[in-house]
Amino acid sequence: MAHTPEIEAKRRRTFAIISHPDAGKTTLTEHLLLAGGSIRAAGQVRARGENRRTRSDWMKIERERGISVSSSVMTFEHADLMFNLLDTPGHEDFSEDTYRTLTAADAAVMVLDAAKGIEPQTLKLFEVCRLRDIPIITFINKMDREAEDPLALLDEVASKLQLDPSPLYWPAGSGNRFRGMVELKTGLFYPFTKRESGADYDQGHEDPVPLDQAVTAGLLDDAELAEVTETAELVAGGFQAFDVQSFLEGHMTPVIFGSALRHYGVNQLLAALGAYAPPPKHVKAEKAGVDTAIDPGDKEVTGFIFKVQANMDPNHRDRIAMLKLTSGKFQRGMKLKVQNTGKQLSVNAPIMFFASDRELAEEAFGGDVIGIPNHGVLRVGDSLSETGVIRFQGLPNFAPEILQRVRVKDPLKAKHLKKALESLAEEGVTQLFRPAIGSDFIVGAVGQLQFEVMADRLANEYGLECIFEPSPFSEARWLAGTPDKIEDFAGKYRSAMGTDLDEAPVFLGKSAWEINYVAERFPDVQFQRTKERG
Repeated sequence: MAHTPEIEAKRRRTFAIISHPDAGKTTLTEHLLLAGGSIRAAGQVRARGENRRTRSDWMKIERERGISVSSSVMTFEHADLMFNLLDTPGHEDFSEDTYRTLTAADAAVMVLDAAKGIEPQTLKLFEVCRLRDIPIITFINKMDREAEDPLALLDEVASKLQLDPSPLYWPAGSGNRFRGMVELKTGLFYPFTKRESGADYDQGHEDPVPLDQAVTAGLLDDAELAEVTETAELVAGGFQAFDVQSFLEGHMTPVIFGSALRHYGVNQLLAALGAYAPPPKHVKAEKAGVDTAIDPGDKEVTGFIFKVQANMDPNHRDRIAMLKLTSGKFQRGMKLKVQNTGKQLSVNAPIMFFASDRELAEEAFGGDVIGIPNHGVLRVGDSLSETGVIRFQGLPNFAPEILQRVRVKDPLKAKHLKKALESLAEEGVTQLFRPAIGSDFIVGAVGQLQFEVMADRLANEYGLECIFEPSPFSEARWLAGTPDKIEDFAGKYRSAMGTDLDEAPVFLGKSAWEINYVAERFPDVQFQRTKERG
């Protein structure tokens, strides 16, 4: 079969995994890689015949705390499809990173803890998906532990998310009584076998049997069979049958139950992603200033940078820009132009990701995510293409909720601090503001955990011991308006003015009240909570 951009794009499934912290997202990520054949055991990634041990949580602080604080990308091939899995941070302090990652996803898997249901952070992430019309598959995890009533969980999805849940499978019990699940469409019963989490999963769980044979096969007793049969019939009659079109439009979510840790339900989730998740879609763009839509099958190679990650490999001090390809057939060594700067890049060492492992990508197509090593040339929101005239919508920066001053303990390392802070700001880890008066940098973040991650990375990756102190400011707003109006305003409020990484003017307020007060006095200047990058 010819490797045309159109045919290859249809083979791509690019999806993100979203969840509340501790719902089991990282575990599910690793078991999807296991089911897809990319790793031999959870926690290991195989590349080029070597058994290189790595995890999708590759930062030191992630391993120490058991949380994801950075989006990671993993690519694997399964059942003649190419999957690009985007693992997002679950912690709300990193919602901006999650938002940007979702711009590169065509579908999402929402992981719910069976005992907790929909938690506040899940709601926030779901709203981001809704803003982008991303279809969602729901995976209800940890069924091998005591769980809420599955019907109550489905009602919660319907009421809190305004989404029609359509279970593809129905569980038999939970916790110590969890026996497996029945596929509603076929009546096949998939037995659950409790194994140690580190066991060899090559053989998987026992093969499915027709539900009416589950008792004779010793998988259920009579009471359990009666219970699961009755509730499965109730569910089949009470919920809408799965409709692919309704799912793709973002109105319906198929639901699968399982236990990621025990590698149960993971194969069914992967099959659903392959069967129902959409291939890459048209993407709105401007071509030489004219509105257009880029089709994945178009010949020209186009894409946008949704993330920059420094020091994935501390030995090489590398800086990787993650490019979501939107069209064309990319080949190693190609020249691509950056739309907003006009710079041309020769992409000689593009990377396909396997968590923190990587190998050279000889070719890639619309829907794929590749890494481009570079030193400060590419930034989040940049649009790349062969002609250099394609511009995709930029990615947003959100106004930070906490502002702190940062200084380095060793004054001789002040220059190194500036470079390190700029590098982390370009990644989108935090935002950096330079006050018009004074020499201290002000760092903005959504939550306190971002400062802890930043301090950890400054120490481990840059050798800088830093002190974070309260800032005299608590709010930041980008200024928009005609240059003369902004200049007039800046002259009157010089002590509260600053610039961001792009030298854009920023007003630093002591309180929300002050910002509202000042905004009323200067109606010709807009005080913006978001700013587009790229």
